[in-house]
Amino acid sequence: MKLVDLFCGSGGFSLGAHQAGFKVAAAYDIDPILTSSYTRNFQNTQLHLVDIAQLSGQQVAKSVGAPIDGVFGGPPCQGFSSIGRRDSTDVRRTLLGHFFRLVSELKPAFFVMENVLGLAYEDARSELNDAIAVVAGSYDVIGPQVWDASQFGAPTKRPRIFIIGIDRERCDPFAPEDMDIFRRPAATVRDAILDLQGARKLNDQDGFDHWKIMQRGSMSSYARQLRSSNGQFTGHRFTSHTESVVERFSRVKPGSMDKIGRHPRLAWEGQCPTLRAGTGADRGSYQSVRPIHPSENRVITVREAARLQGFPDTHIFHPTVWHSFRMIGNSVSPIIAKAVFEAIRLKVGNFPKHDQMIEGEDLHQAVE
Repeated sequence: MKLVDLFCGSGGFSLGAHQAGFKVAAAYDIDPILTSSYTRNFQNTQLHLVDIAQLSGQQVAKSVGAPIDGVFGGPPCQGFSSIGRRDSTDVRRTLLGHFFRLVSELKPAFFVMENVLGLAYEDARSELNDAIAVVAGSYDVIGPQVWDASQFGAPTKRPRIFIIGIDRERCDPFAPEDMDIFRRPAATVRDAILDLQGARKLNDQDGFDHWKIMQRGSMSSYARQLRSSNGQFTGHRFTSHTESVVERFSRVKPGSMDKIGRHPRLAWEGQCPTLRAGTGADRGSYQSVRPIHPSENRVITVREAARLQGFPDTHIFHPTVWHSFRMIGNSVSPIIAKAVFEAIRLKVGNFPKHDQMIEGEDLHQAVE
């Protein structure tokens, strides 16, 4: 079944779809930096750099060359974010409507949209309702439903709203409770990043820093799922802090906050707070606050952030730390994305239904 990713960014949503057994035929975004590594991570997906406000369903269908079974995406959230200005004149807010317009033009069997909680607040709800109304006559619409990545096994707390549309002529009915079989206890920060300690730098190549995990022995099941087969990965440069900052960080206890820089310090047995993106140069290049490592007096690295968000070590980001963190902070956690697509997969097309699965088999494995 062929899917289309709108506002694809670095591909967290796409990754979850692939892991759930779907094929992402085409991906669309306007940002050449946030998508700079997309084709390296998804070599069989067409990437199109285009203003989605100017994109038509006919253009998408022609590019894919086949009926489109699913459309998914996370329209830019900055105009709706509760920590932002929530500017009603922010042009990025109009992209929400273009997502639903394209769904109405492409007529897929299902669609999935993800966004920040602020989109469902009273001052934005009318915009959301107007956008959903474009497709409400053709789809059973579920949501806005709040799910947190940590409810599905991620080591980071990242509550987001999801809106799912199902064409009942091509899919079985979907309900929020269908996600329950994919719920997992949250992994911990220890599960996610402990095995990265002691990694050795191999070289710098093509702007990327390359590392290898040297530590032998057991690792968490979470880390085992994300570690590359050869133990190699990129994006682990440590930030060089001044002596005064290092000393200040040393006084911050795990689970508490640096009062000056507002850096939260991670706790080994806890979860990471939501990783945020910061802004691009067109919006002032504001850097989002990065958490402090649980036991080292520094902020976390790109790879540690990627692990906490649910990206495998084979996933490539950007040569610079700045843009890599923007990629990760803007992304949908692949862990919750996979769970959503697995739940939908049981309702769509020729895939096995839940009652046809092998009794006792792990559901995450059964659908792969």
